[in-house]
Amino acid sequence: MKTKDAVLAFLKKQADYVSGEALGEALGVTRTAINAAVKALRQDGYEISSSTNKGYILSYSPNSINCGELLTLLPPERVENILCLESVDSTNNRLREMALAGAPAGQIVIAESQTAGRGRYGRQFVSPKGKGVYISALFRPESVPPESASTLTAWVAVAICNAVEKTCGVRPSVKWVNDLLLGNRKICGILTEMTIESENGHIQYVIVGAGINVNEIETDFPEELRSIATSVYAETGKQHSRAELAAQIITELDKLGKLWPNEKTAYLAAYKNDCVTVGKTVRISGKEETVCYAKEIDDNFGLVVKFSDGTEKTVSSGEVSVRGLYGYVD
Repeated sequence: MKTKDAVLAFLKKQADYVSGEALGEALGVTRTAINAAVKALRQDGYEISSSTNKGYILSYSPNSINCGELLTLLPPERVENILCLESVDSTNNRLREMALAGAPAGQIVIAESQTAGRGRYGRQFVSPKGKGVYISALFRPESVPPESASTLTAWVAVAICNAVEKTCGVRPSVKWVNDLLLGNRKICGILTEMTIESENGHIQYVIVGAGINVNEIETDFPEELRSIATSVYAETGKQHSRAELAAQIITELDKLGKLWPNEKTAYLAAYKNDCVTVGKTVRISGKEETVCYAKEIDDNFGLVVKFSDGTEKTVSSGEVSVRGLYGYVD
């Protein structure tokens, strides 16, 4: 743990001044290290007042996500497996490197910004600095067949809906299978990537990445996305703590990791309740585009659709557009 993070977490828990000596004793570091940490925190935008006779007091914190912020919200042992970055091409890419190097299940990568954030089918996910939560989590499931891993995206959608509701007071809806919406516009995309061992067909690891639009305003999105994308702030009129949301997402993912894939009852019920795709006319894109009716979510989180000739099919993957969303009006 960096001294800077430990100092920040300590100061955030204090209502009054704390001396440099007391800080050093509590954290087991020198006064020189404390001074250097305070200087670094000030450079990061934290306002820390100091007094010769009193010590230090934190008077202002920017809306940042870092390990110091997370230490005030999560147990220290959990934060040990969280990597917070200022910038990265993609949190999924970085976590994949860590997975190949032996990172444990539960490893988290969070970034203040992504320069090459992506969604399904290689689409760009806009990740402006200091606005959203860009997070990836590592799963190492044992004895889970690859076909069962396809349900993880839906479970994570429910977990993030839970976290947004608990932190921001509003619950998103879900467009099957991996988009979260507020006001019929997208606030979150989820990308699941799986690596299978060629020798035995077992899952080596699964990485789930999510980008949540938290405090963006309209001009943070490219013009071509403004009719499609929104943020929690844009829909609620309130700025929200990104660190609190990140911590709650991690808590929900940890809970999910203990239950998936066998104990699905609550997640399936929530997904069915949250999904806005059911009951709508949809267009399925694949080798051919087909317009049909979304009938229901089955017990494996698949989308059951009904065609004009009365036949039905369960869709487990692919691109589904919903009439009235994302410009689909025909």
